[in-house]
Amino acid sequence: GSYFCYDNPAALQTQVQRDMKVNTAQFMALYAWYSWPNVVLCFFGGFLIDRVFGIRLGTVIFSIFVCVGQVVFALGALFNTFWLMEVGRFIFGIGGESLAVAQNTYAVSWFKGKELNLVFGLQLSMARIGSTVNMNIMGWIYSRVQHLLGYSGPSTLGLALLIGGVTCLFSLSCALILAYLDRRAEKLLCKEQGKTGEVIKLTDVKDFSLSLWLIFVICVCYYAAIFPFIGLGKVFFIEKFRFSPQEASAINSIVYIISAPMSPVFGLLVDKVGKNIIWVLCAVLTTLASHIMLAFTFWNPWIAMSLLGVAYSLLACALWPMVAFVVPEHQLGTAYGL
Repeated sequence: GSYFCYDNPAALQTQVQRDMKVNTAQFMALYAWYSWPNVVLCFFGGFLIDRVFGIRLGTVIFSIFVCVGQVVFALGALFNTFWLMEVGRFIFGIGGESLAVAQNTYAVSWFKGKELNLVFGLQLSMARIGSTVNMNIMGWIYSRVQHLLGYSGPSTLGLALLIGGVTCLFSLSCALILAYLDRRAEKLLCKEQGKTGEVIKLTDVKDFSLSLWLIFVICVCYYAAIFPFIGLGKVFFIEKFRFSPQEASAINSIVYIISAPMSPVFGLLVDKVGKNIIWVLCAVLTTLASHIMLAFTFWNPWIAMSLLGVAYSLLACALWPMVAFVVPEHQLGTAYGL
């Protein structure tokens, strides 16, 4: 639900800008408001789960934030109030990334050793499937609502977003089921409730090596070249390549479509071969080549976007494990939070 609804604005960019009468900068603020709470909460997400809520209650609470945020976001459109949509995205952001921390905690608690490679790969794949389905189905949902109402506008947009929010209710249901199963396993197996193992120490930051800070720079710069582009990609493909809205949504989702099956494959490949830095370099250069093709040529954009999907999957599998290579175990929580 979280990953499906995260890119609702991208899937409906044309409709959002037209119905809410906002420009591109205002549209992108919907993503900015999602990101701002996570500047802090990503750092403390593990701490809240370990020391305050516990994994079971924490997962449910963060799922509720996601549900409430999506509802407020949809109501903002329904009442033609853009600032309320921004408030909804802010609330959604409070739960979204912390929910991912909780998800990883469950994985570490339930699976061990080499099983984790496949589990994390499958988690990423499911996330990308949610994003892909969103990109390809939200436009259709909007058109069906428009057909039923007989007109387009804020009301149509709001109802379409409410329908998309059903996936968040499904996520909340899964969180409740997981809480029951984990509690039952705790009783049957006499094991402790899962913890992230993330002990937050601000003083650790001064001890971080240059290598780790370079990893942070790569992470920030690389994702800045991916997610904002996908957020604006639909209009880009419509205006430059004269695609229909359906074609633009399809090609804009190809990055997620490719990363869904390729993430576990690349994870196993990097585990076998090693040399993470080489893989990261290849991913960055491939991404650069893809953007150059899209910006300065009129070649078939499916080629560039497919390369972008491969590079995105490869970088995620090669970059994140590098943190553990350059940071002592007791500082991993702080490092991954940053």
